[in-house]
Amino acid sequence: MTNSERRIALVTGASRGIGAAVAMRLAEDGMNVAINFRSEGSRAAAEELRAQIEERFGVEAMCVHGDVSGFESAKDMVAAVVERFGALHVLVNNAGITQDGLLMRMSEEQFERVVDTNLGGAFNCMRHAVPVMCKQRFGRIVNISSVVGVRGNAGQANYAASKAGIIGLTLAAAKEIGGRGVTVNAVAPGFIETDMTAALSEKATAALTDHIALKRLGQTEDVACAVAFLASEQAGYITGQVLGVDGGISL
Repeated sequence: MTNSERRIALVTGASRGIGAAVAMRLAEDGMNVAINFRSEGSRAAAEELRAQIEERFGVEAMCVHGDVSGFESAKDMVAAVVERFGALHVLVNNAGITQDGLLMRMSEEQFERVVDTNLGGAFNCMRHAVPVMCKQRFGRIVNISSVVGVRGNAGQANYAASKAGIIGLTLAAAKEIGGRGVTVNAVAPGFIETDMTAALSEKATAALTDHIALKRLGQTEDVACAVAFLASEQAGYITGQVLGVDGGISL
């Protein structure tokens, strides 16, 4: 495959965790990848991932600095990818944060920051990517929701609201732009081994695992494989779906 024939993917929040695993998997599938990161502290990790992708898979990769919660920032990110590669075929909205706390003690800032980043960020990136994809008459949008957005979780009202909102955004967008050859789906991971779950105590992890049908936490690669399928040519007749990657915790 020549470079001009490759699909172009933008993965937000891709310097580590699920985002990094998704970027690696899409590159393995032959896509050129744009790796978004927000903080300067994540720049080195993003650059290291870019180098690994290019060395291992022979595709092109670029790092894109930007805060998805900013409308203009998201616009600049999409524009930078299109300027570099001439197109944008796949958007994976993965960037997200948590600021957990009980509802009765949660501040307005805690609620708004999580919703603005997780849900607002997905909207901002889609808003600027969709015109490009519709003009191409091809696109794959995969939004990272969460099992918490489906089931809720005590102490995570802000996070649950943002991830449930992503599902609603996914369904509405799928109906709006399906006729232009653009699919929109969501992946809802369960408890995945990332920096977030690493902070849990051994007792808490054991309690979680007990409620999972497969009796283990998921790996970032488990989520990446699901995203890669929904981003592929083979998933062209799948849209408006929420794919749980949760080991059966939602059963």
